[in-house]
Amino acid sequence: MNQSEQAVGVIERLIEQGDLKPGSMVSERGLMDLTGLGRTPVREAIQRLALNHMLRIHPNKGIEIPAISVEDQLSGLEVRRAVEVLAVELACSRATEKDIAAIAALKTTLAGDFGLHDYSDTIRQTHALIIQAAHNPYLEALMVPLQTLSRRFWIMHVRDEQAEITHGKRLHQDILQAILARDTAQAGAASLALNAYLVEFALSVVARMTSPRG
Repeated sequence: MNQSEQAVGVIERLIEQGDLKPGSMVSERGLMDLTGLGRTPVREAIQRLALNHMLRIHPNKGIEIPAISVEDQLSGLEVRRAVEVLAVELACSRATEKDIAAIAALKTTLAGDFGLHDYSDTIRQTHALIIQAAHNPYLEALMVPLQTLSRRFWIMHVRDEQAEITHGKRLHQDILQAILARDTAQAGAASLALNAYLVEFALSVVARMTSPRG
């Protein structure tokens, strides 16, 4: 991983976990300080993340961390639904023995207890392993920004952390188990179940927002 990729990864994580607040402005120098990396890799990361709608560049003003609305989340999930089914189906047929070993180990890890941020990190690893096992270089560019923004929305709005983590863990374990079994149909169904949960979660946010109690 070169320094530009390192910068992308660090900034993505800061956005996902809310360390860079939605609607806030940050400078190139500020991102250099946060990542511990130089101007060139940070500048390259900013350009890449802006293309993926994770940052918004305002010339002479700074860099905005865009807010994500329920509508944005639902639009992203529409795209994720199709792309992730493709990814898990490809992983079923293309995963190497090395991929399978890593997926099995992560499925075991998912059985453990997690706080919110550790869970988020583990789910990021889960998605990365699925992308890797699919062995299609175009999937990462499509999936990572959508997944990162989706996780940020979930982190921002989750209330009962342990209940949601428990449910999310089971859904991800189902996907991994299907890939381990190389069961394409089950992997696709498990991926759709995860997407349906995320849609339901987003709609529950709408319901809370419109409820008299908030």
